[in-house]
Amino acid sequence: MHRLHLSGGPPRTDCRDSQGEAGRPTPQPNRTDCESLSIMSESTAVLPPFHLAFPVHSIASAREFYGDLLGCSEGRSAEDWVDFNFYGHQIVAHLAPEECGHRKTSAVDGDAVPVRHFGVVLSMAQWEAAADKLKAAGLQFIIEPHIRFKGEVGEQATMFFLDPSGNALELKAFANIASLFAK
Repeated sequence: MHRLHLSGGPPRTDCRDSQGEAGRPTPQPNRTDCESLSIMSESTAVLPPFHLAFPVHSIASAREFYGDLLGCSEGRSAEDWVDFNFYGHQIVAHLAPEECGHRKTSAVDGDAVPVRHFGVVLSMAQWEAAADKLKAAGLQFIIEPHIRFKGEVGEQATMFFLDPSGNALELKAFANIASLFAK
């Protein structure tokens, strides 16, 4: 497994006690190296792609929605799953009809946001182009494209919609990406 190296010294491969060949101890990293590996939620300039698996009621419908409508290229597949390239990230639709659909919402700036959702943060130009494309395709939004937290820290463009299996997706954008985690 590849690990993101966040400390200044040479990359570490393991932060646990271990035995080397013939029972000889292997060199152990110092405490600072292990602590730096534990901050995986902090980013460097290049983000690693994420992987997300989610349920669908039909692989054919998933291919039509993610491939044809959203323009995600298809990767590997089998009879009951298919990989898609979602803005450089690997999403996998798994055939599991009993797991489909969104159930709960949470109030966010006056909108009923699906609690379980996934999406991507785009540039404002990409977001506007996506909103135009999805509107032109007649997609039904559960939250129409708009700006939320207007005039506040974290102001963002957002839209929510469901795939054919009821999975909620959010596409969002910030005029200033530096405000992504601002309080």
